[in-house]
Amino acid sequence: MKREKELYKGLKPFMNCVDHTVSKESYELLLNKDFDMMVTLPVPSDLENYYKSETYISHTNANKSVLDKIYQKVRKRTLQKKVAILNSFNFTEKKVLDIGSGTGDFLATCKNANWNVFGVEPNEDARTISKSKDINVRSDILFLKETNFDVITLWHVLEHVENLLEYIEILKAKLKPNGVLLIAVPNYKSFDANYYKEFWAAFDVPRHLWHFSQTSIQKLFTNVSMKVEKTIPMKYDSYYVSMLSEKYKSGSTNFIKAFYIGFLSNMKAKSTSEYSSLIYVIKNRENSN
Repeated sequence: MKREKELYKGLKPFMNCVDHTVSKESYELLLNKDFDMMVTLPVPSDLENYYKSETYISHTNANKSVLDKIYQKVRKRTLQKKVAILNSFNFTEKKVLDIGSGTGDFLATCKNANWNVFGVEPNEDARTISKSKDINVRSDILFLKETNFDVITLWHVLEHVENLLEYIEILKAKLKPNGVLLIAVPNYKSFDANYYKEFWAAFDVPRHLWHFSQTSIQKLFTNVSMKVEKTIPMKYDSYYVSMLSEKYKSGSTNFIKAFYIGFLSNMKAKSTSEYSSLIYVIKNRENSN
């Protein structure tokens, strides 16, 4: 945590948010102006317990509620788009590591596209499901001996990482000199974030420890000699996040209003580039050690 002290310097209060998923506890979001990012405080000592919820569907194949069904349908579509991004790099070995690989659906899709796949997933139940799909999964990146990956992906994972600066250095060390990081994170500068404010579902305290802007991602990775080459919008996220946010704000999911806010967010982002979530294509530099 010594390195992380840099990210906790000169923090300014921004807003308070409630954990709508598990505890109903209140947490503070504080702004780090130097990095143009926010941090969640306090960080629970038993953070793993805040992931134990049937409604937290990142590690499950839940298909019960309307929101679950929408999530699962959209996920099938986005999986193909994610693999298409990987294939656009034209790597010959095609070696990919997915951090926070969940139940292995993304890696299974990559495998079908002839990628050599590896995963890191701390959730034991999710790892069991992944292994049933013949996916090589470890519980922690430190237990993964393999290096020299062409691509490392983190789909809505970086915001959960406790030792952020140290973890970024580990990711760089696992990449080939010309390797690529694909990082998807929520964007707190989006219209839907500004509209819903403390009810914005993508704040997801305390599980989301960090809240990134485009500036913060650029600064964090420039510090380790990596370059953000481009950003790719995740347009579906504005609709899904708005549906959850509407539920948190009003107590019921107003699909029409949520769809409108999601649509409006994407329309405004056409000129601002501040989409609800963004995929960052981050290139390792050839002359890095």
